[in-house]
Amino acid sequence: MIKLGDKVKDSITGFSGIVIARCAYLNGCISIQVQPQKLGGDGKPIEPEWIDEQQLVDKSKAKAGGPQVRPPSLSVPG
Repeated sequence: MIKLGDKVKDSITGFSGIVIARCAYLNGCISIQVQPQKLGGDGKPIEPEWIDEQQLVDKSKAKAGGPQVRPPSLSVPG
């Protein structure tokens, strides 16, 4: 299952980016909103697109901020 924050690519059009929204319809259709990471030719952000989940390929997990695993603390003799 594709989750928010996943980096995906449309297998048909090649449109790629980060998943920013997910919409589930009553009939079972799942649409995913994808925000491209690149800017358009005019230097402005490209508008996100809604794509059917079945068309998307999960490329990798996007790295985002937030809680991280804390390294073990060293005990200092004292």
